[in-house]
Amino acid sequence: MIDVEDLLALVRNYNPRCNAQAIRDAYEYGMRMHEGQFRHSGEPYFTHPIAVAAILTEMRLDDATIITALLHDTIEDTRSTKSEVAAMFGDEISDLVDGVTKLTNLELSSTQSKQAENFRKLFMAMSRDLRVILVKLADRLHNMRTIRSMRPEKQVKKARETMDIYAPLAGRMGMQWMREELEDLAFKVINPEARNSIIRRFVSMQRESGDIIGQITADIRAELERQGIEADVFGRAKKPFSVWRKMQEKQLAFSRLSDIYGFRIITRSEMDCYRALGVIHHRWRAVPGRFKDYISQPKSNGYRSIHTTVSGRDGKRVEVQIRTRQMHEVAEAGVAAHWAYRDGVRARNPFAVDPGEWIASLTDRFGNEDHDEFLEHVKLEMYQDQVFCFTPKGDVMQLPKGATPIDFAYAIHTRLGNSCVGAKVDGIRVPLWTRLKNGQSVEVISASGQRPQATWLDIVVTGRAKAAIRRSLREEDRDRFIRLGRELVRVSFEHVGRKVTDKALRTAARQLRLPSAEELLARIGSAENSAKEVLDILYPELAEHQDEIDFRRPIAGLEADANFKRAPCCAPLPGERIVGITYRGAGVVIHAIDCPVLAEFENAPERWVDLQWREGRHPAAYSTVLSLTIRHDSGVLGRICSLIGTQGANISNLEFIDRKPDFYRIEVEVELRDHEHLHNLLTALEAESDVAQVARVRDPALKP
Repeated sequence: MIDVEDLLALVRNYNPRCNAQAIRDAYEYGMRMHEGQFRHSGEPYFTHPIAVAAILTEMRLDDATIITALLHDTIEDTRSTKSEVAAMFGDEISDLVDGVTKLTNLELSSTQSKQAENFRKLFMAMSRDLRVILVKLADRLHNMRTIRSMRPEKQVKKARETMDIYAPLAGRMGMQWMREELEDLAFKVINPEARNSIIRRFVSMQRESGDIIGQITADIRAELERQGIEADVFGRAKKPFSVWRKMQEKQLAFSRLSDIYGFRIITRSEMDCYRALGVIHHRWRAVPGRFKDYISQPKSNGYRSIHTTVSGRDGKRVEVQIRTRQMHEVAEAGVAAHWAYRDGVRARNPFAVDPGEWIASLTDRFGNEDHDEFLEHVKLEMYQDQVFCFTPKGDVMQLPKGATPIDFAYAIHTRLGNSCVGAKVDGIRVPLWTRLKNGQSVEVISASGQRPQATWLDIVVTGRAKAAIRRSLREEDRDRFIRLGRELVRVSFEHVGRKVTDKALRTAARQLRLPSAEELLARIGSAENSAKEVLDILYPELAEHQDEIDFRRPIAGLEADANFKRAPCCAPLPGERIVGITYRGAGVVIHAIDCPVLAEFENAPERWVDLQWREGRHPAAYSTVLSLTIRHDSGVLGRICSLIGTQGANISNLEFIDRKPDFYRIEVEVELRDHEHLHNLLTALEAESDVAQVARVRDPALKP
């Protein structure tokens, strides 16, 4: 465990004027509060807050952030309170510790609706003080570094959450080193076989080709020295997950993959960056379409660098990044560079962005959207790379990768997007679904009578465009949706013996945080909400399926956070005896007890889990495939589909397997409640004169 003097030495390396006594007091207070608590590994719990603080010293952060790291679990896990922390360390630190505690309690990988609401809370916390998320990211990084002491299923859950949320967030904040380490640690848990395979290929390649990185680094240094350019040159192989992702995206084997090596040139001035670029392109052949100038067009998080890919030694593609020392500091620390200290004073890096402005750039225009749309917008903003395009006047528009001319139009103004009828890219007329590329000039063609089309939702990628299109479509069809919604609510209320009133609708709208009863009806009519939701809110005791169990947790015997799925080979239904088989990285797969595939696991009893369906009414949501042979005659198929519907089963897919002059053989995928529901449906179909044969399909070849 790092003692307090060692931690202070790390802080003094960049901030000799730090408040050493305050850090000592926080260290002693945290150790006292966590006394008697231990981590899964058996170590004293306080080793974790100290490690988090040490990680933050690498980013040269201020005293308040270091103290927050030491105390970040005290309010949540000990008898400490926010008021006590405030009395001892001040309001600033107590607010930061409280903010980290609230972030820790957010279930960001939970259900879609809950996740959307929690993402909004995450960004609200970030907007108040971005240092909260810096502590949380360091906390997650240390937890991932020590994840092997956790239960396997917990490891998988944490790794997926890290891969889906925290790693992209670190990347979007400009802390690329942290993103890469988080991704690699998560990859090690989620797919260890793939990671080990890539590492073995790297080792094999190094044996065959020697020290490629050292050779290319020496070549670059020699060329720069020849031209009198002072610079530091570093090279490295890309992380296993980065290589794996590229293999998946490009559908390439490792042997066919290029640019798996990256090099950085750190120059003394911005002018030297462009001189170095000229040297690199003069010495090696540039790869077309692989050049990006983030110095003249910086990213919103302050990132500046020139990226180019060239064919280096022996024709191997290598990526080269060129930047100054100050640009490199921001590239390493990202938005955190705003708080960085050097020699006891705040480092005034001209490229560091103001965190408030950065958060505003992410959340701008999202304030009035509902939770789901906010989640969609933020994920699009957070997790996509960017392209830079120009207006006819030369203004730069920053858009996510994959953006179209419609996205471009909405980025300029909602009115221009709504009236867009066409576009010219570099002076040439192009379809509206064209994906824009870096450096293109885009001219939007508009017409006053044009309105957004529903098909645009499948074309655009930006949250702003999607929200504006949905809003326009809702307004255009609002009257029709309101009438339809009113009728749907009337029928649902009559079904439980109740009458719809304006007051009831206003109450339901208020509970759903909607501005009016009309907005609620419009959303019901457009299928964004359901009449059942209104019933559940107003009359939960009368709701049609009040006794339905939670479809997300229909099985007893599983850990609370365990992932599970029904085996496709036997597709077990509630009411049938079941057993679970554990899979690394996939959770538990549920099989029927008589599934022939289970014979493969007879010698692995440790993978078997004793399970049973929960008691209660299950929703009709379990897909089952039926094979039917029916008479080839007009109207027969329609009658069969109607019969299935009258039995309360929904057809989700239908496929013709064989067509003969006198009969059809089809496979119908239906959604059922349980085994009894299946029995009733099979009985009804067998009694139908046009059905020659019907059977449930089970295929052992469809393994999980």
